[in-house]
Amino acid sequence: MEVNIFIARFDFPSIRSENQEKEMEAVGGSGSSEVENDLEMKLLRDRFRLSAISIAESQVSKNGMEVSKVVVACVADLAFKYTERLAKDLQLFAQHANRKSVNMEDVILCAHRNEHLSGLLRTFSNDLKVKDRQYERKRKKEVKKNDKTTI
Repeated sequence: MEVNIFIARFDFPSIRSENQEKEMEAVGGSGSSEVENDLEMKLLRDRFRLSAISIAESQVSKNGMEVSKVVVACVADLAFKYTERLAKDLQLFAQHANRKSVNMEDVILCAHRNEHLSGLLRTFSNDLKVKDRQYERKRKKEVKKNDKTTI
């Protein structure tokens, strides 16, 4: 039943967003943070789903395929649920390491079951580290240059 409701919302995005704006305005006056968080979560979920549906539809048209809207909505919902689970896992990994923020190692650890993905993430992480080192070296040289010119 939820899938059919979601498809109806997808078919009329302007009506959906107006209704959500009205809900957000109604909550704003009451000051209830729990209800506000719930509405923000629903809004985030809807935006995520719409993005996933948009990506799926562009890939379908690019590849000349036909996929029903129900299937696309189900895939979007699964992607959102997977992302929620991933975010919870990342938070738990960071907490386990006594940190308040998630770092790249946590993300790589989350992808350990998918060898291809974890390999890509490791490569990406190493590339970022190399670029960061190069930037730091360049910055240090510029600082030294500026110090010499001020003397």
